Amino acid sequence: MTAVQTSVARAAANQMEAAAGINSAPQFPKASSYSSLSSAYSGGSHSLQSLQFNPLKFKHSRTLAIRASVSAADDSVVTLLDYGAGNVRSLRNAIRFLGFNIKDVQTPEDILNAKRLIFPGVGAFAPAMDVLNKTGMGEALCSYIEQDRPFLGICLGLQLLFESSEENGPVKGLGLIPGVVGRFDSSNGVRVPHIGWNAIQITRESQILDDIGSRHVYFVHSYRAMPSDDNTEWVSSTCNYGDNFIASIRRGNVHAVQFHPEKSGDVGLSVLRRFLNPKSEMTKKPAQGKASKLAKRVIACLDVRTNDKGDLVVTKGDQYDVREHTKENEVRNLGKPVDLAGQYYKDGADEVSFLNITGFRDFPLGDLPMLQVLRHASENVFVPLTVGGGIRDFTDANGRYYSSLEVAAEYFRSGADKISIGSDAVYAAEEYLKTKVKSGKSSLEQISRVYGNQAVVVSIDPRRVYLKDPKDVEFKSTRVTNPGPNGEQYAWYQCTVNGGREGRPIGAYELAKAVEELGAGEILLNCIDCDGQGKGFDIDLIKLISDAVSIPVIASSGAGVAEHFSEVFSKTNASAALAAGIFHRKEVPIQSVKEHLLQEGIEVRM
Repeated sequence: MTAVQTSVARAAANQMEAAAGINSAPQFPKASSYSSLSSAYSGGSHSLQSLQFNPLKFKHSRTLAIRASVSAADDSVVTLLDYGAGNVRSLRNAIRFLGFNIKDVQTPEDILNAKRLIFPGVGAFAPAMDVLNKTGMGEALCSYIEQDRPFLGICLGLQLLFESSEENGPVKGLGLIPGVVGRFDSSNGVRVPHIGWNAIQITRESQILDDIGSRHVYFVHSYRAMPSDDNTEWVSSTCNYGDNFIASIRRGNVHAVQFHPEKSGDVGLSVLRRFLNPKSEMTKKPAQGKASKLAKRVIACLDVRTNDKGDLVVTKGDQYDVREHTKENEVRNLGKPVDLAGQYYKDGADEVSFLNITGFRDFPLGDLPMLQVLRHASENVFVPLTVGGGIRDFTDANGRYYSSLEVAAEYFRSGADKISIGSDAVYAAEEYLKTKVKSGKSSLEQISRVYGNQAVVVSIDPRRVYLKDPKDVEFKSTRVTNPGPNGEQYAWYQCTVNGGREGRPIGAYELAKAVEELGAGEILLNCIDCDGQGKGFDIDLIKLISDAVSIPVIASSGAGVAEHFSEVFSKTNASAALAAGIFHRKEVPIQSVKEHLLQEGIEVRM
């Protein structure tokens, strides 16, 4: 980046963070923060590929060693290198949950003086390396690790230790571990990103992995490092997803994991606990579970909105109608969102999804109650949290413009791991199909470019339209299992916006293909016709879409009994299934769904 580009980026970032109230991550002095780089990369005229990332040239000075030798820290303090990208709140909450305090890195000296250091890499490889280069953190980090001091890298925090990455590159890494980080090969039949709960194979004693046994841990990434003869002395576990990739490394006191321990429930907390307190008298737990591969996910969804009294409640629609059919016509109230999220975590939900169904009416950055829900829920819910509703570019009544990046940043910093885009993705897809040009300006493109496509879910809300002849429409149709009211054998699925109130001239198939190309990492596939009916998922629709794309698809709308989950997993390529009402009303417990799936030979996390 030129000096001008850097100045513009920094100014944009300062404006963004002031507007969004982002203050939980320290701002490194005299350098561009990750957020400023994000602003630069999202501007449209400067792509990541056009930026130059210089290799690090470390000079391990005597001054660094002396500073490190006199450092001291309280046993209850862990130093956190948070450069301001994505959701690090969950890791902070997990550390505090385990009884430790946090010291944020402000300068390279803070790294050198740390007693134990955690580096939770979130986002893309290139901007992260640029932050480390510009702030001097990279040199300090290498010096710290080469002195074999307690270190834990998470996700990107593992990948950055390698020589380089192919992500928007090649881009040089820290060069501590031999190897190149490359993208998963979807031609192997795997869906990219790798999202979900998978099994790991421990290859050598790692200490921090001792409590995992045969249980699943949570991964979410599109790039991975591969084991080789050159790095075998580092590899402590692998995971199979198309190929065997590196799931964790360990050499001496240096650890790093590709999975997210802060999102892996009790198993993940045990990994953090063993790193933070290696001398504690913990006995190795016997192996539990029978994890062998990527599990199918069971997701609990909470539709959140304000009721007529102004209270934030969880509700549930009947074909998207959330009001009771009574004289008062009040909003259906099924409980408080934070309490329900905590209960679903205890019940075994693999993810919790919040859908702010008033999001299209309210200004997102002013939606403080929803942000508070995320902040409080993430304190005790250690599985992934997704939030959707109102994530879009916006100009307020005073003419001030807020980008979707600002909105997404606030949700991520408040505890969201993934954001879900609905109507805005439909408009972006329509424009892309019309022009055949990726503008780079849509919320979908901007957010996926900065945070990675694994952080972006596109929610599709289609309505079934029956056809006598598939040639009657220009959109992709499918033969339906149950004929229409006039004996129609075919149907196409018309996409809607604004909570299902407005139909658009685009089909679910065309939308799914377009958003995958624009950067979506996952599709949440609803069906207005099935919503709240309890008669099962729309298998025809889910099969059509899950066969058409190479990214994971979440089946939604219609679950009424446990058998509906096994049906959708056995008849389609859905990676996950989501339900709301049956969990809220306690008609079918999450654990009962998982036990049924196990009995049917479908792997799930228990």
